[in-house]
Amino acid sequence: MTAMPLETLAQLDILAQQSTQLGTQGIRGWILDNLLPLLLLTVAILLLWLGGGKGDNAGVMRRVGGVFVALAIIGMAVTNAGIDIGTFIAGLFSTSG
Repeated sequence: MTAMPLETLAQLDILAQQSTQLGTQGIRGWILDNLLPLLLLTVAILLLWLGGGKGDNAGVMRRVGGVFVALAIIGMAVTNAGIDIGTFIAGLFSTSG
């Protein structure tokens, strides 16, 4: 068995005593800052390559409409606006009086 220097053991002890909060903010931020724009760029290039090269502009615009719907859903999920929108829609059908 290999003996570890005392400094290394002391550093491990200090690291073990530090209280760290685990969360999803780091990975959420990385996805929003890096992965989402990369996916959008990929979808845009594929739409232009597959549809635009054949002259099927109407087909490309139909697909772009689907992309806009997907972006709206992602936006509501990221900003937690779904709760406010649901409350607004429910308020349209409730009777006050």
